[in-house]
Amino acid sequence: MTESTPEAASSPAQAAEQALGEQVLAALARVIDPEIRKPITELDMIRGVDVTGTAATIDLRLTIVGCPAADTIERDVREAAASVTGVSSVDVRVGVMTRDEREALTERLRGGRSRELQFGPDSLTRIYAITSGKGGVGKSTVTANLAVALAAQGLRVGIVDADVFGFSIPGLLGIGDAKPTQVSDMILPPIAYGVKVISIGMFVSSGEAVSWRGPMLHRTIQQFLTDVFFGDLDVLLLDLPPGTGDVAISIGQLLPQAEVIVVTTPQPAAAEVAERSAVVARQTGQKVIGVIENMAGLVQPDGSILDLFGSGGGADAAARLSTDAEPVGVLASIPLSVALREGGDAGAPVVVAHPDDPAAIAITAIAAQLATRARGLAGRKLGLRVN
Repeated sequence: MTESTPEAASSPAQAAEQALGEQVLAALARVIDPEIRKPITELDMIRGVDVTGTAATIDLRLTIVGCPAADTIERDVREAAASVTGVSSVDVRVGVMTRDEREALTERLRGGRSRELQFGPDSLTRIYAITSGKGGVGKSTVTANLAVALAAQGLRVGIVDADVFGFSIPGLLGIGDAKPTQVSDMILPPIAYGVKVISIGMFVSSGEAVSWRGPMLHRTIQQFLTDVFFGDLDVLLLDLPPGTGDVAISIGQLLPQAEVIVVTTPQPAAAEVAERSAVVARQTGQKVIGVIENMAGLVQPDGSILDLFGSGGGADAAARLSTDAEPVGVLASIPLSVALREGGDAGAPVVVAHPDDPAAIAITAIAAQLATRARGLAGRKLGLRVN
């Protein structure tokens, strides 16, 4: 039996086994941990590759006991090794990392930094806080679909469901029963449609209500932004609770660089209330970049539009929020859609399930606008020093 090490082989047969082992190891570098989104070889999950003749034996170490991705990883390892020309059989021996090994892994993933806010002032991640003045305007549905549409464009996307009392993002994305994986003091968020998601709904029992005061809410949001490992994201969406309460203030304090998108319906009364959430965001230093008008009308069979909730509320809100220094426009008007509502109930975002639906087209257009907004360097620390 020959292990894939750089030691010189003592015979032609051992040299062939060593070369085959190196090919297997190279193939395993293409296996990605579905939760951490990095190659398993980079995560030190492969402890050895032994080759005897044409039979490969692989020592695989999972991060934790009961790892939810265990079956997927083992299958991918087996398939990757079997794909190497010359390998006739594969034996995968599965073990678990020690506590010290897990702690070393979490430290490496954090880049050697201690537990701290992931999306601080030096982060290049675009952060969009999706807010509304009142509930029932479809803010969470818009957030979930927008995230999926952004991920479909090749961006690395995460969602923090900051609507602690009315959490709904997991259900909208079809992962209502999903639980995060914990590696030491690091939490790995579940993934749906290519989007990493964290929500208080993943930590409470079904039907359980959350009734917390301000300090507890602040600690929860802070933990989401500190202990949950999102990795290097292009875009982070925050689904804020409606109104101007404790969570909105905490987000403003923790992420003053977040850019705010206001969701409203066309109804003038709803638009007027929606403006208040934007005003509070500005008071914490955040920038309002646009308004999304949801439920903008119901398309009729003859192509006409039935304005069930009135019209013009989004444009009016954008106009009143605009200043000379900070103009605010309407990012899109999303029409009423049965497919959008059904997709939310089924956990199948309309941008994926029915991409030709008018609502899906509108949301995809918003994603295209946001995707082209480069991650800015203005005012960010670059970590450079002049000697």
